[in-house]
Amino acid sequence: MEWTERQQRIVEIVKDSGSITGEKIAAMLNLTRATLRPDLTVLTMSGVLVARPRVGYSYREDLGPSPIMERMLQLRVCAFKSMPVTVLEDASIYEATVAMFTQNVGSLTVVGTDRVLLGMISRKDIMKASLGKIDLQQVPVGVIMTRMPNIYMTTLDEPVLSAAKKLVQHQVDSLPVVEGYVDESGNECYEVVGRFTKTNVTKLFVEIAETR
Repeated sequence: MEWTERQQRIVEIVKDSGSITGEKIAAMLNLTRATLRPDLTVLTMSGVLVARPRVGYSYREDLGPSPIMERMLQLRVCAFKSMPVTVLEDASIYEATVAMFTQNVGSLTVVGTDRVLLGMISRKDIMKASLGKIDLQQVPVGVIMTRMPNIYMTTLDEPVLSAAKKLVQHQVDSLPVVEGYVDESGNECYEVVGRFTKTNVTKLFVEIAETR
């Protein structure tokens, strides 16, 4: 499995230290503990690091997959995805804001006809728009959304571990779950069939812990 440059640096620090706390790792990288937490989670989950209460992190000499990693490589996104929360491209930013807060989500998937993936809109996008001099009830979300192909997504048969790594690496709180197809014009399209979120991953961790 490929690691980010920061994750590789974390592994080097832990290997050199023998055993070290997350706070000390964060200080050495000039980062906050909260910023580092997703990287430590991925490295621990994959079995590269071992976390021990009141001791810290140590390097796992036996590089065989950890039980958690083995389980998460077997599990697929289709079994843990949530229902998609979507909005049409011509919906107003105000309507998207209402949908985001009533559905209690951090981002919305923007779709066209037949639920084809067009883009994503986040709370940060809405906040930026709110600070500008635009009429939120008149401007469509298509103006401020992140468009395809700059969307990180997952599929029904992707391993949960791989999808979880995308959430961490790209610093997003959800991925649209899609099924790809080619339309009559020969264009590659993606139908939105769900969403995979940090909450899904957290629930999975709890389930694995309770069944061990």
